[in-house]
Amino acid sequence: MRQLGLLRKTINNIDVNIARVFIPWAVKNPRYLRSFYRLKKTYNSSTKVRKIKREEGIRIPPFLILSVTSECNLNCIGCYASAVGTTSCPSNIKTGSSNQSLTWDQWYDIIRQGCNLGIFGFVIAGGEPLLYPRCLEFCKEFKDRFFIIFTNGTILNDIDYKLLKKLGNVAVIVSIEGDKKITDLRRSRGVYDKAMNSLVQLNKIGVINGISVTITRNNYRYWMDEKPIDDLINKGIRVGVFIEHIPTSKKIDDLSLMLEEKERQIFREKMLYYRENKSIYIVHSPGDEEYFGGCVSAGRGFAHITPTGDLTPCPISNIATHNLTRTSLYEGLQSKLFQIIRENEQLLETKGMPCALFAHAKEVDLLAKKVGAYRTNDE
Repeated sequence: MRQLGLLRKTINNIDVNIARVFIPWAVKNPRYLRSFYRLKKTYNSSTKVRKIKREEGIRIPPFLILSVTSECNLNCIGCYASAVGTTSCPSNIKTGSSNQSLTWDQWYDIIRQGCNLGIFGFVIAGGEPLLYPRCLEFCKEFKDRFFIIFTNGTILNDIDYKLLKKLGNVAVIVSIEGDKKITDLRRSRGVYDKAMNSLVQLNKIGVINGISVTITRNNYRYWMDEKPIDDLINKGIRVGVFIEHIPTSKKIDDLSLMLEEKERQIFREKMLYYRENKSIYIVHSPGDEEYFGGCVSAGRGFAHITPTGDLTPCPISNIATHNLTRTSLYEGLQSKLFQIIRENEQLLETKGMPCALFAHAKEVDLLAKKVGAYRTNDE
């Protein structure tokens, strides 16, 4: 009981909503309860390391997003990873080089560097990250760090479940769009059933799991209905990541999917309502960025690494000045590109758009030329 009280007090200091949602869940899944004390120690020590470096004028983010592979078994309509060249879908291979992911040892070294710099958590993405050989072994090797895996949920197998069942430092987030009809329309027939089955299996073996949704004008009303949220909670799902559609072009059909100002406002209000009143931890982008004074890319809250090692401000940005096969993570995070983005408050404002860097596309292009940045999807 004393340990549980300490756990509640510590998590409350981080986020009251996390404590409210996850402590009851952790009691039923004690391996996470045991892992908490190791993660708590790492969280505190990492925070101290970043604080010391911040005082030295060095900005280290608490999270790093690793797009470990460009391969994906789906070809979803409007995939931003495909549009910026991170992902080579089956029918949309961008470049020959985009298929050459870093080796497992190279990714291991990047994570090791991040740990030494004070990075606490790693988001594993792609492509479809579970297509990358030994992907889950990163979580096993770095048990004192927290990993969040974003997957389409269609290829999890018995070997994956067996390993995940032993881990207490990982959350698996499965992408859906809404109900079966809405999801399969964007992701292809049969995807919804596979994704939901994966969530059922993850809950059965006691793995923190959740959903990731791209919010468009086609599905935002679906998610404003409380019943789908309640149904997911009843299935054991405890995380909801809602990311508003970010256009990757100026095409009308792409821009038309983006929420309008009034729609964004009422959707934001609903997300805040869920956060306060439902047993599910809600992440909403771009709405949550208001708490951090704008966009948290470029090392303010996270940075992103492409499958080939390019260090970019965020997953939807395809500009870089450093590749981690030729330079260290430390050097890359201190790049002029990142520094100027962080220090330019105007570039951090979304201006009614779902993404600050998209809202300032011309300024970002000029900045890229100024610092000698290259396009990561250029041949």
